[in-house]
Amino acid sequence: MSVKQYTAKKLVLTTWLNNNQQIPKNTQKLWAKKKINWLSPLRKWLNNIEISDSTVAHRLCKLIPTQCPFERKIQLLGHTIVSIPPLCKLNPLYEEVVALRFRAICYLADECGEDVSSYC
Repeated sequence: MSVKQYTAKKLVLTTWLNNNQQIPKNTQKLWAKKKINWLSPLRKWLNNIEISDSTVAHRLCKLIPTQCPFERKIQLLGHTIVSIPPLCKLNPLYEEVVALRFRAICYLADECGEDVSSYC
């Protein structure tokens, strides 16, 4: 068991118990089970997409933005009142989608020999 798993287990379980209570043995067995990752088939599918057509690569580069579109700065009279941070990192498939866009750009640059500066 790694330090991260041990610490997370103890933190979660101890927040529900008083100082003089013990952690039940059957609860420890529940924590030992593997968690099911429901998004892993979709992640594998996105990672296994091969770009072999320049039109598909162009469409992917146009559809997937370079920067997070949710980052906003709300200003009043030239002063920033609220700054909303980019929330793309909260998307569980963010890394796979960005990697797909990167593969499309690499295909256009390496295989097709096109100028990809418009997508950067």
